[in-house]
Parts: sequence; C-alpha cells; structure tokens
Amino acid sequence: MPTTRLFVTLLALTALATPAAGAGVGPVPPTPPPAGPTVLLTRLALDGHGHVLKDARIGVANGRITSMSAGGGGRVIDLSGYTVMPGWIDTHVHLASHFDASGRIATESEPAVDAAMEIAEAAWATLMGGFTTVQSVGDPSEKALRDAIRDHDFPGPRVLTSLAWIEGTSATTPEELRAMVRDRKAQGADLIKIFASRSQRVGATPTFTEEQLRILCNEARAVGLRTMVHAYRAQVAAAARAGCREIEHMTYASDQDVAIAVRAGAFLSPQVGLVVQNYLENKARYLGVGNYTEEGMATMQRDLPLDFAICTLAVHTPGAKVVFSTDATAGAHGRNAEEFIGRVRHCGQSPMAALVSANAVAADALEMGGHLGRLAPGYDADIIALDGNPLTDITAVRRVVFVMRGGVVYKWDGSVRHTK
Repeated sequence: MPTTRLFVTLLALTALATPAAGAGVGPVPPTPPPAGPTVLLTRLALDGHGHVLKDARIGVANGRITSMSAGGGGRVIDLSGYTVMPGWIDTHVHLASHFDASGRIATESEPAVDAAMEIAEAAWATLMGGFTTVQSVGDPSEKALRDAIRDHDFPGPRVLTSLAWIEGTSATTPEELRAMVRDRKAQGADLIKIFASRSQRVGATPTFTEEQLRILCNEARAVGLRTMVHAYRAQVAAAARAGCREIEHMTYASDQDVAIAVRAGAFLSPQVGLVVQNYLENKARYLGVGNYTEEGMATMQRDLPLDFAICTLAVHTPGAKVVFSTDATAGAHGRNAEEFIGRVRHCGQSPMAALVSANAVAADALEMGGHLGRLAPGYDADIIALDGNPLTDITAVRRVVFVMRGGVVYKWDGSVRHTK
C-alpha cells in the first residue's frame, strides 16, 4: 500500500477537504475486507485480557477472527518470530492537532486543504504505530475523518470523536448545559467531552460545579452517549460522584479523590509518557498560541512528577480501571506507544497490565468490549505484531512490524504464502 505524502494528500483532498463535491451522489460503499481465509502463524501471542497464548494459529475471514487453531488453506502470514496481540486502543488523542507549513502549531487561519492533509497524515501515523482504534476529542473536523475511514476505506484507525468539547462556567444554566449535549448528539458525536477544570497551564481551577457535571453526564446518558471529563484536583471526585464515565489527567487529586472515583466505577485516565514530554520537546513550535506560554510550559515541567505520582496511585489502587490514553497532539502522532513505557517506568505498572489497558480495558471504556481488544473467535481482526517481547522489554512497543485492522493488512514487510 502506498505510504507517501502525495498519496495521503490526494486522499485527504478527496475525502476531507471537499465533502460537498459528492452532493446529490449516493454514498460509496466501503470495500469489504478480504473474505479469507487468512491464517496468522504465531509462537507468542497476548490475548488482550492478560493471558499468554502459545503457538496459536489465528484464522481471519470477513474482517473477524474465526479461530485460534485454524487449519491450512488460503493466505498464510508467518508471525512466529514476533509477539502478536490485539491492535491497541488509545482513548484520548487529538488527531486534528498538527503543525502547519511553517512548523508551528496550526490555527484556524490555516487553509482547509492543508489541515485536511495533516489530519489524514496523523491518522496514518497512528495506525502505523499499532493503534487500530482511537478516540479523538476536540475538533469538528474529526467527524469527516471518522466517516471517511468508516465508510470509504480511508486509511487510518477506527475513530470515535466528541467533536468540540463542552465548556462553560458556574453560571451556565441547566437548560444551556442540556442543550450543549443535545447539540453534540445532533452533530454526530460519539461521546461528550467535558472540561471540568481549566488547563494545567493556567492553574487547573474548576469550571463547572458538581451539580452541573451531574446534569451534563445524566443528559449524555439519556441521549445514549458516554462522557469523558478533563479534571484536576477535587474535580476528579466531583466528576465521579456525578456519574461521569471516564476521568482524564487527575493531577493534584488526593488519595481520597481517587478512591471515590474507583468506588464509582469510573475509568481513570492519567498520562505520563508522551503528552507533557511532547509539549516540552516542541515548546518553540507551540509558544505564543492560546495558553501556550513560557509560564504554562514551566508549570507542566515542574509538575510532571505529580503526573507520575497520580498515575502510580491509580495503577496501585485495588479495583481501579486505569485505561490507556495519551492526549497525543501535534508532534506526538504515531508515537502513542511511548505511554506504555511511561506507565511501566514512571508508575510501576506491570508491562502486561499496561498492554491490557490498551486492549480489554480500553475496549470496555468505549463500550466495545464485545468485539474489540481481544484475540478470540468473533472479535474484529484488529491484530498487530511487535519485534520483541514487551513483557521482558517494554521498548518493543516501539517496533510494530505488522498491522491488520478489520482483516485488512496495512503494514507488513514479511512474506505471505498461499496454500490450498
């Protein structure tokens, strides 16, 4: 499959930048996945739920796993020299965040064609990094990308999107809050993202009251949408008591706040391996736009040990559902797997638990646990392979050599043979 910038650019232009061009024309159906059969030969595989599988022969047909002990016939891909597992799921990215032609963080003044190209490239890089499903939370342009991937075979991970997030103040009325949720639903959002706290760069202070969070999360549930809450300090506990489903960041929260969130059954989503490090590495490319200031960057650098501390607390709290998320923005797309390394090195999470957080736990957080995040018959054939064993060398997550999503192979330089 071509991977050049020109190829991705052309797809971006046709699928994203000119959505009105097909007005009056019926939808183009996606190409079905290979009917199969395909057999993936493995020596070491991880099932996504914490178990190691030996010598599995993974059968794939029509986009799904059909067997873990498949016989001969059809296409055979030998992955026996690698570690095989379900494709990873990142529950918090920002695919629309990118650097513009000048190398700076893009703003709304960027030409739409350029923005379309960059968001397409971010999706491709993410898929090549082993992430077959992502939840992108922050920009209306993500809807076009989601639909192009889902409906028109545009290359990229499966995308769920909140479109724009919801923010307000303690003065925002209940009627206004409910209307915000209903508007997102009408616009086609897959979930509702809520800012319960301001950015860490500007103090991480509360925005909504607990009662407002309850209204938002109850309304989302009423219209059939999940919720994700950006929260720091005591807003972690407030969001959990309000019945919100996934709580992001959590820095500055207390042991009690985390305990409340765990008892409430919320998914906890700290980030330690990529987002702040990426901001600091690319500081000059962000400074001067919005709240990207020297002071804000200094705050993130100073408080990075506190990010590590809250993650450590979360992963060692019995019963905590700690889900994989990176908050990947411009400069980080395709490097999402760095979060695994951060979880192991900075939080003391075991390699297996870190990997499961991006498989079974993440699939459950997305309410897709019945068909994603596991190597088992009936599950979507989202399968990756690594050069190395991440259970003994977590840096193996950087070496993704094979990517299949929905039964379609997007990355593989090894041999394929056909048998009868």
